[in-house]
Amino acid sequence: MIMTRDGNIVRNGNTKIGNLSFEEVEKFKYLGATVTNINDTREEIKHRINVGNSCYYSLEKLLSSSLLSKNLKVRIYETVILPVVLYGCETWTLTLREEHRLRVFENKVLRKIFGAKRDEVAGEWRKLHNTELHALYSSSDIIRNIKSRRLRWAGHVACMGESRNAYRMLVGRPEEKDL
Repeated sequence: MIMTRDGNIVRNGNTKIGNLSFEEVEKFKYLGATVTNINDTREEIKHRINVGNSCYYSLEKLLSSSLLSKNLKVRIYETVILPVVLYGCETWTLTLREEHRLRVFENKVLRKIFGAKRDEVAGEWRKLHNTELHALYSSSDIIRNIKSRRLRWAGHVACMGESRNAYRMLVGRPEEKDL
C-alpha cells in the first residue's frame, strides 16, 4: 500500500526493493487487524462486532443459565467477549454510527446476562431498558472503555523516545528534514 503525503493513493503496479517485488493492495491483515489504504476503520469495527457475535453465540447458553450468578456472567463477558471485540481499538476513529453499533452489541449481551424484568403493574415480563441495563452493569460502557484505552495508548506513545515513529506521528513530525 503506497500513499502520498496528501492522502492520495499512488498506483503504479508493484514495488521493488532489491530483488523482492511487493504487490500493492487496498487492504491487508496485520496482526489480526485490517489496514486499509484510506485508514477506514468501519470494516475493522464491523469485523470485530461479527467476531464478538460468534463468541457471544458460542457462550449464549452459559450467559442465560440460571445456575451462574450475574456477577460471574459479567466477568465472562468482560474477560472473554469484550477483549475479542476491542482488539486494536486504540487506533479506531469512531463515528456516531460505529458507536451506536458497538452500544447495540453491548446492550444485547447485557440483556442476555441480566434477563427480563417483571413489570409489577402489568404483571408481564419485559426487556430491560438501556438505562436499567447500565444501572445494573457497574463497569463503564464500551465507548468509554475504547476512549480510555486510546488515552492510555497515547500516554505510552508520549513516553517513547523521539526516534520512534509513533512518537513522531503524535507530535506532528512524521519525517525529519536534513538541513
